[in-house]
Amino acid sequence: MDEHKENLHAEDVNVKMSNLNMREDEKAKPCSRICPAGESDTQVSPSQSNSDFSHPVYKEIALANGHINRMSKEELRIKLAELRLDTRGVKDVMKKRLKSHYKKQKLMQSAAEGGPTDTYYDYICVVDFEATCEEDNPADFHHEIIEFPMVLINTHTLEIVDTFQEYVKPELNPQLSDFCVKLTGITQKMVDDADPFPEVLQRVVDWLQERELGTKYKYAILTDGAWDMSKFLNIQCRISRIRYPHFAKKWINIRKSYGNFYKVPRTQTKLSTMLEKLGLKYEGRPHSGLDDSRNIAKIALRMLQDGCQLRVNERMHAGQLLSVPSSAPMEGAPPPHTPRTRE
Repeated sequence: MDEHKENLHAEDVNVKMSNLNMREDEKAKPCSRICPAGESDTQVSPSQSNSDFSHPVYKEIALANGHINRMSKEELRIKLAELRLDTRGVKDVMKKRLKSHYKKQKLMQSAAEGGPTDTYYDYICVVDFEATCEEDNPADFHHEIIEFPMVLINTHTLEIVDTFQEYVKPELNPQLSDFCVKLTGITQKMVDDADPFPEVLQRVVDWLQERELGTKYKYAILTDGAWDMSKFLNIQCRISRIRYPHFAKKWINIRKSYGNFYKVPRTQTKLSTMLEKLGLKYEGRPHSGLDDSRNIAKIALRMLQDGCQLRVNERMHAGQLLSVPSSAPMEGAPPPHTPRTRE
């Protein structure tokens, strides 16, 4: 649903979107802190103190990065092939991949010797809702969630380890438009046979709790853009008369992370473009929430492989969408709890 999300009205009666666009100074920041050794692609966990930066491992990483920066595209391809790494993608992507390889080698050696490491979240949970829509959405149209998918990434093994999917019965506009059915592939019977949103959300909470996310394991929600949480989930909770879930109040907007990490403009962060630039192909049916989530997960996995420390960069506060600065402390999503009704 990513292209259709681009066409949604910027203003909605239920959501204040004044902070949707990042400030220019924020756009220039990478997705992690910069190593003071002077190499802009050497990233360090924000949870580390300044004294950690003096560790010799960071100077070694910076020197390796400087050498990689001077390599041609063919030299990068040859070196990646020698190391049995993926050789697909544009030059900047290949540079990131090679830097990440050497960085991980150095940090693993450092960890074995008692030095610094570069891991935070144990799992990342990708969410990409599908919602009711019309071809030309009127300004007062309320989008209701009709598909709730989740794809779980293990950040240590770098693989998709589990998925969740349920359809949702809309309340305000139970009859899907022809445009919505054609766009999403979700039929009227699918939503007619589904449960209302509060019941589906409870099963989402149960699913997360069963996997001990937020208790035994640190995790974060990841979305393709700001709309899923700040617009769709926010509106849906109001319609369903339940409180916005705490576990979804902060998330990773992969478009921001991708743009900052690979240093590309906002116009090059659509799902199809990100996949293409990374040398990946879309698998499944476009605008299927679960298939979209799986493909977003593929991008997240490739970014982790290329050395990006994905971190929370957006949040909801008092119904408003806000950016989370890269200087903010790293933290995982809280344990999920049963949805509460609005008073």
